[in-house]
Amino acid sequence: MRLVAVIIIALMTVACDQEQDITGSTTPACPMRNYSYNPRDLSQCVNACRSCDRGTTVTCTTSCTLKGAR
Repeated sequence: MRLVAVIIIALMTVACDQEQDITGSTTPACPMRNYSYNPRDLSQCVNACRSCDRGTTVTCTTSCTLKGAR
């Protein structure tokens, strides 16, 4: 019974992966963010998210809205 508990705990620990999600800041040198990017402008924020973080329109719009873009 202890062996089953140890295996379950080990599997749960392995399942907790520490990778960032795909819309995270994975590209440190994105040209759009370095030059003319205004994070408060919704269209610019969504464009930067889609091109730099490989996000979709829906996830990027949600992310930018939560960050305060209008």
